[in-house]
Amino acid sequence: MVCFMVYFTKASKNKVLAAIKSAVVALFLVGAAAPSSSAAQTTSQQSMAFDSEPLTITSAGGKTHKLTVELALTPPQLEFGLMYRDRMPVDHGMLFDFGTSRPVMMWMKNTKLALDMLFLDKTGVVTHIQEDAVPYSEAIIDSNGPVAYVIELNGGIVKKLGLAVGDKATSATISAKLNK
Repeated sequence: MVCFMVYFTKASKNKVLAAIKSAVVALFLVGAAAPSSSAAQTTSQQSMAFDSEPLTITSAGGKTHKLTVELALTPPQLEFGLMYRDRMPVDHGMLFDFGTSRPVMMWMKNTKLALDMLFLDKTGVVTHIQEDAVPYSEAIIDSNGPVAYVIELNGGIVKKLGLAVGDKATSATISAKLNK
């Protein structure tokens, strides 16, 4: 074990303490001036832009429901989704395009709205439905198998419109993938 002892004169001790105080104050000021990454991220996410398009859901009996959906296509959009929204028009929703069929897990973190989720295969057929997902919940909502898309709607819309597994969603985004 090596032990170092440092001897300061009273004058040099005061200089060292003054330098330490200055460094601490400087670090505090830099930290206070720079926004935290989560605060900066929240601000940018609250103003994230999404394109939108018409989407139609057709029931097994042939009844159609026309909606407008915002498109979550990029990784930041897929992660952000409908977080921080105070409201959404009744005939609107969000279409999440995962690019390929795979198991998907969703959650409601930072989501103020109760939502219904429709999980779709690559052809747009509803394979699973989660009704009334609880706002702010961090519980995992599983797709129960591989899906290519998820549609989020206001909570209660699935019941109101009588949507069911086997219904089919069509939109420009879904059709473009089918034609490839």
